[in-house]
Formats: sequence, structure tokens, C-alpha cells
Amino acid sequence: MIKILIVEDEIPAQVNLKKLIDRCCPEGNIVMTLTSVRAAVKWLEENPEGADVIFMDVELSDGICFEILDRVNTSAHIIITTAYDNYAINAFKAGTRDYLLKPIGEEDMRRAWERCKESIEQRASANVETLLDMLSRHAQPDSREYKKRFIVKTGEKIIIIPVEDIAYCFSEDKSTYAVSRNGTRRLLDYSLDMVQDMLDPKLFFRISRSYIVSINAIENISKFLGTRLKLQLNPPSEDEVVVSRSRTSDFLEWLDNN
Repeated sequence: MIKILIVEDEIPAQVNLKKLIDRCCPEGNIVMTLTSVRAAVKWLEENPEGADVIFMDVELSDGICFEILDRVNTSAHIIITTAYDNYAINAFKAGTRDYLLKPIGEEDMRRAWERCKESIEQRASANVETLLDMLSRHAQPDSREYKKRFIVKTGEKIIIIPVEDIAYCFSEDKSTYAVSRNGTRRLLDYSLDMVQDMLDPKLFFRISRSYIVSINAIENISKFLGTRLKLQLNPPSEDEVVVSRSRTSDFLEWLDNN
């Protein structure tokens, strides 16, 4: 079953959403319903793998739901449920999977659910493949060959991007981009999870849900909001590039060993 967390502070909206989930999401299992930013942050910190999909209202009793995503690193797919359309840009910048306007129609719910289910199944399949690959590499060290180039179609042209020319990759609005050392940005036909598995982990590190960076692109590292780290990349990114709190220790170890 796919584990569902609901973050909604209005009881009637909770009831309606649960009924809609029962009708449209047969593979779903509601594991918890919360009503505030504080409660959601606490629950996700205590249950980092507790939810596969999170339905979030935007305006909660003690703040805005995006505060949750700023404070907690979660791999769950986020579906925003709100009566307001003015949060859509913030939602997709935060990497949410979908944005449903209340009252939510069954067709919209089924479409959003199918997208989440497909992504979860692909991730599970990729995790199995990664595990098998790790076991294979453990049995046969240095047998793994990583991708050497990406092929990108641009109009009538076919562009070849050597992996050694890639400074970093990032996801934005459900798309994945590779940024070359000269600053050129190209759209890739892969998810960021797939790209991560294709790149040599000695040279590239997944610092967050949205970024994979090359060790050669890191120019400067500074502290950011407590234990997190902020990176200055070359070429510069339009966004702040921050190492997730949960990946900081592994990131520092990666730097030290490579």
C-alpha cells in the first residue's frame, strides 16, 4: 500500500478529502492526519519514511505549508490542496507533485494520484536495480561503467554533452536540466533520480531533492541555517544551492574521500 499523510486544519475538508481518497486512490492507506505546520514537522522528523504521498493544504492554523518543506527533508510526493490559485508558483518551486484547487474533482484527483503512483513504482524499481548493482559491484569491484555522455535533441539538432563537461544537474517544474561548465543549460530526458544512478558517485553527489553537483564545480562552501551548507558553484546557479540537512554528513565525507 502507498502510505498517505494528510495535513489539513479544517475538519470538513479532512472528511471530504478522505472520501475522495477512498474513491480515487485504491492503493492508498491514510496513516496520519495532522492540522499544523508544527505537528507535521515533528511527525516527519520522527517518521522520515512514514509517508509516500502527502496531501497539504496551504494555509494552516500556524503558518504556510511551505514552511514544512523548508524545515524537513522528505522524499514523499507532495500534492497541494487549496482553495487559492496564487500559491501555484511557490508550490512548484518547492518541488510539489501537483496542485489541486478545492473543490477537488474526482478526475483531477485520479490524474494526480496516477502520476504519484507511477513515480513511486519507478523509484521502487530503480532502488531494486541500484541494490542489485551495488551487490554486483561489491562482488566485482570496478566493474560498473557510468554514463560518458548524454544525447540531447534541440529542434533539428542532436547535441552531445560529455559527462566531464557537466557542472551540475537540477530539477525544475518536473523537468531535469544539465548545466555545462560554460553555463549552457540543456533539458535531459531523464528524472533526477535516473541521472543520479548514471553518474560516477566519485565525481557527482546528490546534495538535495533538486541538485546533483560535480566535485569540480564547487568553488566555495559556507554554513547556512545551522548545520546545513550552502555551495557556490561555477558556473553560478540562479537559485541558492544548499546541501540538505540529512545529507550534510555524507557530503563532507564524499569531499574528504574524493
